[in-house]
Amino acid sequence: MSFNARSAWSIYHRELWRFLRTAFQSVLAPVLTTALYILVFGSAIGDRMPEINAVDYGAFIIPGLLMLTLLGETTSNSSFGIYMPRFTGTIYELLSAPVGVAETLVGFVGAAATKSLILAAIILLTARIFIDYSIAHPFLAFIFILLVAAAFSLFGFILGIWADSFEKLGIIPMLILTPLTFLGGTFYSIADLPEPWNSVALLNPIVYLVSGLRWTFYGSADVSIWVSLGITLAFLILCVAVIGYIFKTGWRLRD
Repeated sequence: MSFNARSAWSIYHRELWRFLRTAFQSVLAPVLTTALYILVFGSAIGDRMPEINAVDYGAFIIPGLLMLTLLGETTSNSSFGIYMPRFTGTIYELLSAPVGVAETLVGFVGAAATKSLILAAIILLTARIFIDYSIAHPFLAFIFILLVAAAFSLFGFILGIWADSFEKLGIIPMLILTPLTFLGGTFYSIADLPEPWNSVALLNPIVYLVSGLRWTFYGSADVSIWVSLGITLAFLILCVAVIGYIFKTGWRLRD
C-alpha cells in the first residue's frame, strides 16, 4: 500500500488547527511559565551565581528550561491528540478508513512536533528579552530539537493509546518527566555534584537530552553530543517499533 499524502495532510491539518484554536492555553501558558523561570533564576539570581563552563548562569539554564517545556508540552499535545478520538469513538472512523500507520503517525506526530517547534521558537525569542545568549551550532540545535520533538510526540502517542482516563494522561508528564528534567541538569551541571550523585545522575535519561541541547548552544556539556544523539535516536526507533506493534495487534484501539 502506497503512502497516502492527502490522508496524512488531513490529519496533520486538523491537529494543527486544533492547536491554533487553543493557542492561549497551548502557547501562552508554557511561554509565561518559562519566562518566569528565566526572569527569576536567570535575571534575578543569575547575577549572583558564578559562571558554569565559562557560560553565564542565566544563559546556562536556557537549554534546560527549553527542554523542560518541550518534553512536557510535546508529550501532552500528542497524547491528547490521539486520546480524544478514542474517548469520543471517532477512532473507529480512522481505523476503518484507507489510512495506514505511516499516514496516521505523520499526521498526529507531525502536528505535535510542529507545535513543539513553534513553542521552542517563541520561548527562545522571549528568553532573548531577559538574557543575552548565543547558539554556537544553530543547525545542530534545530536538528536536535526536531529529533526530541519527534521522539516525544511518538511517546505521547503511545501514552494517549495506553491511557483510559484523563487522569492517566497527566501522570507521565507531570509526575515523571517534569521531576526527571529538574534532576537532569536544568539548573546545574551534573559534573558539580559530589560522588556518587554525579554517577547516579547519568542513570537519568533526561540528562542526555538537556546536555545534548546545551552542547549545541555553547559547545560544551556534561555528556558527548554523539551519545545524546544516539540515545535520542534509539528512543525514537523504540517508540516507532511499539506503535507498529500496537497497530498490528489493535491493542487499546479496537477494545
